[in-house]
Amino acid sequence: MALEITQFLLAAQSPDASVRTEAEANLSRFQEQNLPSFLLSLSVELANNEKPIESRRLAGIVLKNSLDAKDAVRKDYLVQKWMEIDISIKSQIKDLLLRTLGSAATEARHTSAQVIAKIASIEIPKKQWPDLIGSLLTNMTEPDRSASLKQATLETLGYVCEEISHEDLVQDEVNAVLTAVVQGMNLAEHSPEIRLAATKALYNALDFAQTNFENDMERNYIMKMVCETAISKEVEIRQVAFECLVSIASTYYEKLEPYMQAIFELTSNAVKGDEEAVALQAIEFWSSICDEEIELQEYGSAESGDSEPPHSRFIEKALSSLVPMLLETLLKQEEDQDQDDSVWNLSMAGGTCLGLVARTVGDSIVPLVMPFVEANIVKPDWHCREAATYAFGSILEGPTIDKLSPLVHAGLDFLLKEMKDENNHVRDTTAWTLSRIFELLHCPASGFSVISSENIRQILGVLMDSINDTPNVSEKVCGAIYYLAQGYEDAGPSSSLLTPFLTDIITYLIRTADRTDGGDSKLRSSAYETLNEVVRCSNVAETSNIIEHLLPVIMNKLEQTLQLQILSTDDREKQGDLQASLCGVLQVIIQKLSSTDETKPIILREADKIMTLFLRVFACRSSTVHEEAMLAIGALAYACGPNFENYMREFYPYLEMGLQNFEEYQVCSITVGVVGDICRALDDKVLQFCDGIMKLLLNDLGSNELHRSVKPPIFSCFGDIALAIGEHFERYVPYAVPAMQQASQICAKIDVNDEEFMEYGNQLRRSIFEAYSGILQGFKNSKPEVMLPHAAHLLQFIELVFLDRERDESVTKAAVAVMGDLADALGSNTKLLFRDRAFYVEFLGECLQSDDEQLKETATWTQGMIGRVMVS
Repeated sequence: MALEITQFLLAAQSPDASVRTEAEANLSRFQEQNLPSFLLSLSVELANNEKPIESRRLAGIVLKNSLDAKDAVRKDYLVQKWMEIDISIKSQIKDLLLRTLGSAATEARHTSAQVIAKIASIEIPKKQWPDLIGSLLTNMTEPDRSASLKQATLETLGYVCEEISHEDLVQDEVNAVLTAVVQGMNLAEHSPEIRLAATKALYNALDFAQTNFENDMERNYIMKMVCETAISKEVEIRQVAFECLVSIASTYYEKLEPYMQAIFELTSNAVKGDEEAVALQAIEFWSSICDEEIELQEYGSAESGDSEPPHSRFIEKALSSLVPMLLETLLKQEEDQDQDDSVWNLSMAGGTCLGLVARTVGDSIVPLVMPFVEANIVKPDWHCREAATYAFGSILEGPTIDKLSPLVHAGLDFLLKEMKDENNHVRDTTAWTLSRIFELLHCPASGFSVISSENIRQILGVLMDSINDTPNVSEKVCGAIYYLAQGYEDAGPSSSLLTPFLTDIITYLIRTADRTDGGDSKLRSSAYETLNEVVRCSNVAETSNIIEHLLPVIMNKLEQTLQLQILSTDDREKQGDLQASLCGVLQVIIQKLSSTDETKPIILREADKIMTLFLRVFACRSSTVHEEAMLAIGALAYACGPNFENYMREFYPYLEMGLQNFEEYQVCSITVGVVGDICRALDDKVLQFCDGIMKLLLNDLGSNELHRSVKPPIFSCFGDIALAIGEHFERYVPYAVPAMQQASQICAKIDVNDEEFMEYGNQLRRSIFEAYSGILQGFKNSKPEVMLPHAAHLLQFIELVFLDRERDESVTKAAVAVMGDLADALGSNTKLLFRDRAFYVEFLGECLQSDDEQLKETATWTQGMIGRVMVS
């Protein structure tokens, strides 16, 4: 078989589909029958300079894909398979790969570098390839090694550093890697190819350099090489050198002070005169500095302690030179950038950075930007008018309301007139600036708004007129209306200002959503999202009549989508997107009208028709439709209460499908939430469906295929089910509680250095407590003794959480609440448990000192419950 692999690899690239399919089947068969021999054959192919480059290229790709996958479950499987291969065969494969780094073929060297890094990512953390780094470094230090081998070696070192953690190498290895990499950047000694590979490798190795950055001499040398490389002759090398500076800005901010003058000159020259790819990275450096300083301002003051990195105020110090440099970039627009949201160019990067600078320094930016705005806003060249508007819109977040208020009041009329500008770019940016004004400076609930009874008619008149503009402008106008409506949420009497215009706004938004020219700029979804916000934030007491009339309009539109002729996957996708948007609008209408007793009957009258529509929508196989329809059904269940039982027979199969949808895990997660909604609506009437639901939920918990983010909501759902069915939950306790206990053990092993996993741990702990609370409350009035055997484990888990000083506040609330539920439900049976675990006294004391009123209230109640037990 190994002899035939060349033919298989070449045939797998044949233009003839039947030849291709047969070759792919042969390769798959070889892989399944004898994986070690298959991987070794691929390595031999890749290393053999006599073989065709086409077969070598594919051999490398297949080899890499046999070791790594995007899907986490698949990746774990491949790693396990590699670990099972005999060590002598693995050694042969690794030797062949290292030898391929010296190949004459560039592609073979490049692919080999990637495969070595994939194997390193599996083996180095397990201390199983101890001589890899040494072998690679020998390639760099031996005088007879070719330039192409050195280039491939540096590329490999870069990939290896990208794949592994800095904790996987000892400091001597890190020092040796950094020395080889930084020496590889030396202009006098090496070709551009080697210097590029070295600079890329340094970018990936910067995380490893923490100890080296603590040493002045080593840090100075690294910074000197990066700064020298940033003025290389070759554009690509300059770009990667600036990428290194961006990374250094965020990783080693507190070490930058001595180099900032030199870096400012480098970035300034790059922005003013270098190629765009380099200039973009130069701006990104300053954006990264802003990010660091914003974080220091937001969190640094909250966390006292000497370990906090110093706030060097680089932005403040550079402000008078930095802002003019950024303002100049705003004038470098591209002719059609307003038509494509994915465009990223100098003017957009400059505006984004300017916005971050405003957030960093606040009021100080205003006098530096406003002269530019005033000078350019009336110039005949559209570039100047657009840049002035963009500059103004970019600095609205950061400065105080007192500083901005007079400028915005003075400029609002001008901006409204600018919506009639002859140039599409200018109108586009003006609509974006208006949406920023309404987002940031229109908050009647807090007592400040640029919108008043005197100007609201004029503002809405301009917006309604401009919503008919080109799709890109219309989309930005939808954004402005969205934030204008959002400002009136919880605004009391001032929300009445919007009510007289609501019918017109809704009419214009529906007309906009129906436009046939809006597909490319996401106009339709933007119009529907805005419609949702307008409905959600309206004053229901004044607008229920308008929303009631909107309901049949949206239902009719949803029904029309079911009659659409579907001739292609594109048609199916468009139908799915439209149905998702319309289900989203129905969800908001249902929630709005069911929020008061006076308006809920409107929904109840139409519930049969609405539910029939949703069930027909489920026939479409699009995951977005399922998500939106599920969410809307959750809202309908809440509105209908016990009457939702009428729909359960027909809906239940779709509920089952949702709970088994591992691939589109968001659908599964939403379905779990809807089970909770249905439990709250039906109470004990949900019992007849519980066996099936609990079986599916327990299967979900036990699955390695299902995304972990779905698992915390499942535990919360146990609590919802238990509350609904009370003593009948007893039959599920032997399955549900052990699953909760097992998950609580996972929580105890969470790596505090992994932020993402910490967040997941907090969700998991909170949901386990919510499950216990629901179960305890469910049994309280009938069979509390069922939970008595599990009380000690629960208290032990609460104590573990109490000892974690990094816990999230929501976890604290859930832990304190479940302690109260335990005492309340099990009464005097818990007296000895609480006496033996006296941590609760300190825990409650801590909570009673909190500034959070809700937490204090829960802690007071829990204290009362436990107190009652202790005196019983």
